[in-house]
Amino acid sequence: MTRRWLALIVLCLGSLMIVLDTTIVNVALPSIRTDLGFSQTSLAWVVNAYLLTFGGFLLLGGRLGDLFGHRRLFIAGIALFTVASLFCGLAGSQGFLVTARTVQGVGGAIASAVSLSLIMNLFSEPAERAKAMGILGFVISGGGSIGVLLGGVLTNALNWHWVFLVNLPIGIAVIVLTLRLLPGRHARDTERRLDVAGAVTVTASLILAVYAIVNGNQAGWTSGLTIARLSVAAALLGAFVFIESRVGSPLMPLAVVRLRNVATANVIGVLWAAGMFGWFFLSALYLQLVLGYTPLQVGLAFLPANLIMGACSMVISAKLVMRFGVKPPLSAGLLCAAAGLLLFARAPVAGNFFVDVLPSMILLGLGAGIAFNPLLLAAMSDVAPEDSGLASGIVNTAFMMGGALGLAVLASLAASTTGSLRVTGSDPLTALVNGYHVAFVVSAVFATAAAVIGATRLRVAHSPLEASAETDAYEPAADAA
Repeated sequence: MTRRWLALIVLCLGSLMIVLDTTIVNVALPSIRTDLGFSQTSLAWVVNAYLLTFGGFLLLGGRLGDLFGHRRLFIAGIALFTVASLFCGLAGSQGFLVTARTVQGVGGAIASAVSLSLIMNLFSEPAERAKAMGILGFVISGGGSIGVLLGGVLTNALNWHWVFLVNLPIGIAVIVLTLRLLPGRHARDTERRLDVAGAVTVTASLILAVYAIVNGNQAGWTSGLTIARLSVAAALLGAFVFIESRVGSPLMPLAVVRLRNVATANVIGVLWAAGMFGWFFLSALYLQLVLGYTPLQVGLAFLPANLIMGACSMVISAKLVMRFGVKPPLSAGLLCAAAGLLLFARAPVAGNFFVDVLPSMILLGLGAGIAFNPLLLAAMSDVAPEDSGLASGIVNTAFMMGGALGLAVLASLAASTTGSLRVTGSDPLTALVNGYHVAFVVSAVFATAAAVIGATRLRVAHSPLEASAETDAYEPAADAA
């Protein structure tokens, strides 16, 4: 195995550690609540504190990588994430744990925002790049469900502290191997100018938007508080755009977001993340609350989808991209996922795994495994290397915001439908399942819309090779040691 592929494994390991932490803690929440005395409402902050800073710092982290070196920022992000994980694992109070989770989100955002850029710069040959992006796509798409399985194992075998402490050896190994395997290049001094006003406004806007979204169901989507938060977030975003149009060294050159493939891929990313988050969380709830699965059994139920996703991402998807370009496999994968979501919309109260769950998992594994690789390639295809960190931060932000908003909307729809049916006298379990059905149908609509947009709006070159090679026409990216 060559040095570049070993470096890819290290980068994917770092990305997996970060993706896992969005879900691995969910299984441990009941134990955390008992040990630290959280209320049901305050317990949500163990998750939300991480989501707030992770979503808020993605764009800034990506641009800092462009300015000061992708490898340097990746190592800094992993180091911060690892140290914060240690403090999470040692936490003995509510405030200590929530604060450590907040810092964890910052480190995760920085590392995630530049990892895609590092992979794009490592692999310039189209076939290798397609395969590498397929592997990363599997890590990103499959990491959430792997987290449920690992969280169940660690919590049952040891205790909740280990869902955080397990990151320590992994983080240390990633830092050491990154220093040994990834090449470092020096950024030009003229590039090291940070747009402070832009950084403050966009980070504040994203944090406030995520905060409004994750609290939308609790505060009420039409409440004055939620509307005010979203309005201020929109105003800050408007101020950011105004600043970027006038500052000499913008945090986000507006020309990047005007690129057709960048804009289109991010719209697709928002819709697909909304559908995917809906699949993962709603199907897990169905398995636990309706079929009575334990957390470990839920993780095992996702295993077929993960295995299929891995095989498609690392083998099939790359070959499809090389033969047909990004549009056909992207649209086909998203439509396959939409079919899987629709199958879940018919899962009954007395469901059977092999009849009512497994077929959906297979289709969703196929769809996600095929679609992620071309989506990531499309998002980066028009971007010069010196802006690759920014583009990586933008696509990660799109996934984060789409997933958070989609999950909030779908959970609200499911709860509203269930509540309405309960009022009319429906059986509690039947009402619960029907609420999930509505949410799964809407998830399928999201995935279908993403497929249509991909088929009609993505711009492709005359051949897949030419499309993948477009960014290689630029000079090699400057990367700090």
